[in-house]
Amino acid sequence: MGSDPREVSISARENERTALAKRFGLIAIERLEGRFTVRQEAAGVAVRGRVTATVTQACSVTGDPIPAQVDEGVELRFVHPTGTRAPADDEDEYELAGGEIDTVEIEGGGIDLGETAAETMALALDPFPRSARAAEVLREAGVISEEDARPANPFAALKDKLSRGD
Repeated sequence: MGSDPREVSISARENERTALAKRFGLIAIERLEGRFTVRQEAAGVAVRGRVTATVTQACSVTGDPIPAQVDEGVELRFVHPTGTRAPADDEDEYELAGGEIDTVEIEGGGIDLGETAAETMALALDPFPRSARAAEVLREAGVISEEDARPANPFAALKDKLSRGD
């Protein structure tokens, strides 16, 4: 791979977007793209970039389609599994400090930027999206809000008396 940074752009094809939508429980993925800078480092392969996507999620209450946009930064370090060494690694060992970027083990001798983009997109989405009708549908079904479900404060009357000086 060399030590010079390499720019990589990817764009998911229709069949890939369809499979990913099914995998992540989305109605559709209209667009999924990633732009990355990939560079070999002593501790592994550094990947920095941005993932953008246009998706359609289902409302967690009504099932209504909800459009969503993703624009998420990526900063990862791919490392060789414990006990293996990178071919270009001249050092005997390395350590990552606690504040370092997230690390992912290299599988099969390479890194999968498509999977990086897919996982980044999925993690950036609202896990419980709600449409504009969700509150109304819940109310009609008899679901009450947390505020309505809280018991009355048993000390409210005492607080009122104390504030009035009774």
